[in-house]
Amino acid sequence: MQLRAFGPRALLAEVDDARSALALATWARGARLEVTEVVPAAETVLFDGVRDAAALRAVLAAWDGKAHPPSREPVEVPVTYDGDDLGFVAERWSTDVAGVVARHGATAFVSAFCGFAPGFAYLTGLAEALSVPRLDSPRTRVPAGAVALAGPWCGVYPTASPGGWRILGRTSVRLWDPERAEPALLAPGTPVRFVPA
Repeated sequence: MQLRAFGPRALLAEVDDARSALALATWARGARLEVTEVVPAAETVLFDGVRDAAALRAVLAAWDGKAHPPSREPVEVPVTYDGDDLGFVAERWSTDVAGVVARHGATAFVSAFCGFAPGFAYLTGLAEALSVPRLDSPRTRVPAGAVALAGPWCGVYPTASPGGWRILGRTSVRLWDPERAEPALLAPGTPVRFVPA
């Protein structure tokens, strides 16, 4: 892990991958650090609102690098598997549509970090062999609730927006609700299972 100053009151930890970033963020939240926010990303964790950078560096040096179990309740997301890219994914995975549905549903996803749009979680857990390329040219509009894949990631579009991910299906689950105590349904560390609707 490399630590870099990131402005006057923040440190950025650079790690190997998203799993390491989530593990560090989960561990750090449990350590009750004197920071305002702990924000994981694909290969970094931002510690914002740092009161004492030297003390934070000392505490982070104690991180063992191990994954820690998700700290949140699992969420089941019902999916109607009727997406435009089901056939492409089936061919890529050397199976049929039923095989895509079965593999997708059998995957234990975890929200690694959020970004792109409020409530959009980058879900890790897809085997590297099942990685799929993004579209060559993004769609101008992907509907809210679209369940999609890109590279090793799975995600659900919280609102209608442009997007280049491969669409498997759709869900009616509300991913972002500012009225909830925690607006993002799939906050980092949330285990996620997709089930046929």
